[in-house]
Amino acid sequence: MSGTTANDAVTETIRHRVLAPGWTALIMVMTAIAVLLSIYQLFNIGSMIGWVMLDLSYLGLIVALLLPIVFLVFPMRAADKDRRSPPIYDIALFIGAFALGCILAWLAVPAVEGGWEYFAPDYARILGFLMWALMVEAVRRTGGLALTAIVVLFSFYPPIADLMPGPLQGAQQSLWEVSQYYLFSSEAIFGIPMRAFGKLVIGFVIFGVALQHTGAGRFFIDLAFALLGHVRGGGAKVAIFSSGLLGSMSGSVITNVLTTGRLTIPAMRRTGFGKETAAAVEACASTGGVLMPPVMGATAFVMASFLNVPYIEIAVAAVIPSLLYYLGLFLQIDAYAARKNLKGLPREDLPKLGAVFRDGWHYLFALFLLVYLLLYLKQEALAPYYATAVLLITNQIFGKRLGWGDVKHFLYETGQVLAELVAILGAIGLIIGALSITGLVGSIATDLVLLAGGNVYALLLMGAATSFVLGMGMTVTAAYVFLAIVLAPSLVTSGLDPMAVHMFILYWGMLSFITPPVALGAFAAATISGATPMRAGFAAMRLGSIIYFIPFFFVLEPALILNGAPMDIVIVLASALAGVLLIASSTQGYLLGYGSFGDGPMSMLVRSIVFFGGLLFAFPGSDDLGVGHWDAVFAGVVIAGIGLGLGLLTRKPVPG
Repeated sequence: MSGTTANDAVTETIRHRVLAPGWTALIMVMTAIAVLLSIYQLFNIGSMIGWVMLDLSYLGLIVALLLPIVFLVFPMRAADKDRRSPPIYDIALFIGAFALGCILAWLAVPAVEGGWEYFAPDYARILGFLMWALMVEAVRRTGGLALTAIVVLFSFYPPIADLMPGPLQGAQQSLWEVSQYYLFSSEAIFGIPMRAFGKLVIGFVIFGVALQHTGAGRFFIDLAFALLGHVRGGGAKVAIFSSGLLGSMSGSVITNVLTTGRLTIPAMRRTGFGKETAAAVEACASTGGVLMPPVMGATAFVMASFLNVPYIEIAVAAVIPSLLYYLGLFLQIDAYAARKNLKGLPREDLPKLGAVFRDGWHYLFALFLLVYLLLYLKQEALAPYYATAVLLITNQIFGKRLGWGDVKHFLYETGQVLAELVAILGAIGLIIGALSITGLVGSIATDLVLLAGGNVYALLLMGAATSFVLGMGMTVTAAYVFLAIVLAPSLVTSGLDPMAVHMFILYWGMLSFITPPVALGAFAAATISGATPMRAGFAAMRLGSIIYFIPFFFVLEPALILNGAPMDIVIVLASALAGVLLIASSTQGYLLGYGSFGDGPMSMLVRSIVFFGGLLFAFPGSDDLGVGHWDAVFAGVVIAGIGLGLGLLTRKPVPG
């Protein structure tokens, strides 16, 4: 669930200070109290004992417990990373963040009753300045310089809003007014992102970390090897299966690459995959995992809060797009392996399926319980806590028992991830607050529609480009929240489905993980495979090509996010599957039942024609363009048929 940015290089752990035992114990205690506090609030224990907390009090205490951890774990300077005891200025920031969060929790009742977001006393405004400064420094340490620059730029925008040109002009607000609004408004630091964190994200972070520490990660990898390791291109198919499963629960692309990639990339190399291709497969598989239900990443929970819908609706909407992506990836790998004649791994080197299930069935039980609680009982806030409890109990009985050292590591890692998210989501709240207090959100949405001339396709292209660019320098959650405020309203105003619009923004924000010049997922995988990072990035871009088109398909046809009549969903899905098959086959030059497309210039022409035919197959049609769905399918049949026929006439016969 952690937010990974371009400043992370290839591994998240290099940013963390290794602390002395005393400080480590303090972090574990604070994390444990934060978890218990979330259980107290979400399970409504307060109503049973007669002490109910306001949301602002609860979130203030969460900040008091988790934000200070940032100043211990993430050093101010790279030179401080190896110091086991934090320097005095980090200790001062630690104490200040803890005290400020506690004071905010104490003042929550008079703040809410007195409307302090607009009429706060002077001392409360000073507290607002202090929290503002702490959030900026915390996001600098956790989110990187690019995100920090954007946060600072927007948070200081209100005092000069009236001086900005045209579309950027807003209602000017003084610093005094801004500071109180940032601290006490439900549209700023403690707005939608932080509320989603306090009510949804914490539990799923705990569940994801528990899966890793109980050995579920190794179980899913072994399960993938047992099921797919022996088939054609088995090492790569294992990567797709295992990374998809683990990524959907960890929510972090880089963590997923570094976890599963250490096993899957060597397996791919053993069976003949090139260094760049092996890195690309792992990067694409890990990136897709964050878009795969049931858990996905922190951004999905924030999205549920923005749309004001249950989280399960987000997960259900993501089912078909994520399956189309993984199908395209799987078909490309199969085609690549067939064209290169790559075999699977020897069966004797693979784990036995029965033994894998015997040792790890309880992991699946916890996962199925989570899905049941989400899908049928609609207990999205409580589901991860129940699932985590069952996972830990069954693991102690049937699995490799956790010792005291494992428990300490579990708490410490949970604290790191939660602290990082608090810093990033709180800082994003400053951006939201600045746009909200100046009224800029509404004017930007209107100006974007005017700039696009009312053309929804121009708006979509602008949105895709902006999402991608922001995804390079910001966490995916930060990029999503920014565009959900600025861009999504204009797209929804143009008549597009709100759920599809928000999913569109999320997908394009994720693409920076596999697209040069950043391609962090591919670069991380390249460090394991020994590939040239940029070549691995371009290989990942080609391998994950279908993901560049899927967002356009479902935003134009909501049936692809399961929003439509059952027959419409079946028809659109069937044509999309055929389109994905043709697109995947053309990019790799091999089609099941057809064979190789050959080599040389004529082969490239044939592949290009088939690729275009596949796009038309998958294209859901558009009233604005005057192209119906069946018109697109018919055109796809004709064009793909021409390409395949031309291939049969021109390809050379295979010798022997």
